[in-house]
Amino acid sequence: MIRGVYSHPQPFWERGARLDEYGINAVFAHSGNLDEASCERILAEGAQVYAEFATLNGKGYVEEHPETMPIGTDGEPVGPLTWFQGVNPLEPGFRQHRLDTLRELLRRLPLSGIWLDYLHWPAQFEVPDPTHATYTYPDGSTFEGSCLVQTSFDDRCVDAFQRDRNIDVKGASIPERAQDLIAHHYEAWTEWRCDVVTQWAAECRQVIREEKPDALMGNYLCPWTDDEWDGARREYLGLDPRALAEHTDVFSPMVYHGRGGGGIEGVRKRVEWLSEHLGVTRTSGDDKPRIWPIVQAHDDPDVIPPEEFEAALHAGLAGGATGVMMFTLGSVAQSDGKMAVLKRVYNQWRDHPPV
Repeated sequence: MIRGVYSHPQPFWERGARLDEYGINAVFAHSGNLDEASCERILAEGAQVYAEFATLNGKGYVEEHPETMPIGTDGEPVGPLTWFQGVNPLEPGFRQHRLDTLRELLRRLPLSGIWLDYLHWPAQFEVPDPTHATYTYPDGSTFEGSCLVQTSFDDRCVDAFQRDRNIDVKGASIPERAQDLIAHHYEAWTEWRCDVVTQWAAECRQVIREEKPDALMGNYLCPWTDDEWDGARREYLGLDPRALAEHTDVFSPMVYHGRGGGGIEGVRKRVEWLSEHLGVTRTSGDDKPRIWPIVQAHDDPDVIPPEEFEAALHAGLAGGATGVMMFTLGSVAQSDGKMAVLKRVYNQWRDHPPV
């Protein structure tokens, strides 16, 4: 089983700890934080290296390429929703940029896999209530409102939808076309938006297969079930897990009980739901994706005490899950109690894997 951690291990190493002493066999970290030296040390301590890849996060790109900003129902660009800046996934320049970046990353580092993050249309789900969220940006400005927005109603997306679905959208302006789409073609529009995200997964998978045929492709997935927030996972984010499963080796639902609400029981229920939805068990064959959830250790918005962190680890290993990781190892390294939990639980699982 995978006994993983998320984030660069430097704070953990600074405590004099070793990955193998704590039963850790997989390190997941943002691609920008990894280099050859850190990868070599991770491998030497008995763990595999997996890089997180911020797929459809436009931060740092849309500022220089404003034409890639997603467009809302009012015809205006959609800015950051808390800390996430979305992008129009049909913009060819951005698509080429991201695929080229992925290819370069695979060539540069000794990776066992790539985990796609932000693989969805602009919306934010890492908040307790996405319909009434608040956030303060580094410059002191604030966000307050719904993180669930419909995009993108620019000419490129609407024209592609009309062509792909053989549907004629009425209206002379963006607000008029958006109104017609939502009022008369909402299901077809929703399915098409899911197809766009699935196509991104397929293209990333192809790049990975070309560069590192044995590398895994994972997906940091919104953990919402079909019923949560009135189907917002599919309708706003464009996420269809069954379609994505055709191109995904591992799903890592982001079951953050503090950031995303739901408590420890919510962690368990969401992992069990995804397992049942995809038909995944701990003995599933290669025709099914694996499930390795990522649980919360990070003290945000409230402190996560050691016993709560331990409960989250066990809850994450529900359903058909065959591995787990936590957000973040750096947060664990700040707490003697969490360090003790990590060492005890992972070494126990190493010696006696849960059945």
